[in-house]
Amino acid sequence: MSGTLVLVRHGQSEWNLKNLFTGWRDVGLTEKGRAEAKAAGERLKALGLKFDIAYTSALSRAQKTCDIILEELGQAGLETVRDQALNERDYGDLSGLNKDDARARWGEEQVHVWRRSYATQPPGGESLRDTGARVWPYYMHEMQPHVLRAETVLVAAHGNSLRALIMALDGLTGDEIVKLELATGVPIVYRLNADSTVRSKEILEG
Repeated sequence: MSGTLVLVRHGQSEWNLKNLFTGWRDVGLTEKGRAEAKAAGERLKALGLKFDIAYTSALSRAQKTCDIILEELGQAGLETVRDQALNERDYGDLSGLNKDDARARWGEEQVHVWRRSYATQPPGGESLRDTGARVWPYYMHEMQPHVLRAETVLVAAHGNSLRALIMALDGLTGDEIVKLELATGVPIVYRLNADSTVRSKEILEG
């Protein structure tokens, strides 16, 4: 028996639309973001998936994405664990800034390093490695035991918290993971072996 782990980046947020660094700022979904979450639920329903438990972050854009998906599956009210360990990377002083304005202030190259390096922290914020340092133990202790009991687990979270998780699951290096683009509202379905290794991975693109 193998368990199933489904990862979904939240639908488009209001600040995604405005090209702002969001991080731990709590902003809502756009109408498009809600539609993306609904479509994610429809794709999972077409696979015949039913979840045993769901995990999401402490931020409303991920929580709402999770709720919409579960509603689409007829599983509203499923046990859902919310924890800031799954929050987006904290962008520190960049949070709330327009990405173009940040480039004008600090330069294209510096902003690119902050956004796309593995270990470099933006001022007052977290690197992707720092994000992984909270995501990985949370996965190991809280989520993985469910998967290893052959349960089906939904994780609705954020681009960088999910990158950290995918890095561990796929055995990627820091240089490889920073190049990975995650679309909003697109489920990634992992089926795991009993020893926690990945048996298969499927991206449910529209």
